[in-house]
Amino acid sequence: MTPDPKAAVYVISVAAELTGLHPQTLRTYERMGLITPGRTGGGGRRYSHRDIEVLRQIAQLTAAGIGIEGVRRIMQLENRVEALSARNEELVAELEATREALRQARSGRRTPAESPLAKPTNKLPVLRRPDPDMSVVVWRRGR
Repeated sequence: MTPDPKAAVYVISVAAELTGLHPQTLRTYERMGLITPGRTGGGGRRYSHRDIEVLRQIAQLTAAGIGIEGVRRIMQLENRVEALSARNEELVAELEATREALRQARSGRRTPAESPLAKPTNKLPVLRRPDPDMSVVVWRRGR
């Protein structure tokens, strides 16, 4: 079983050794908001594997001559790209499910969940006259 990369398990001295950074540098990065380690009940810092990766990335960028504000901006942009990629995957899956539902609605086929006794799950409008030039707009409620 692979441990959760977000599980906060490393104390600050181990995190410093794994990243090649001084413990005070880790505290500084935390104060700057570049990293947010977990905390124990007594307030001790605990770093996750993901935190170690982020600290290594910060070290590489600063070693390449990028200032700390540049590092902050790069990390913000990378986080934004990750979030947009995840959202894009969700939308692609939703689009494919909508297309499949539309294909089923057009062909008149029923899935097992759409048996006469089951509550209808297809929320698409009934297409009375199949028209290949017709557009379908699917509205979603906000989250």
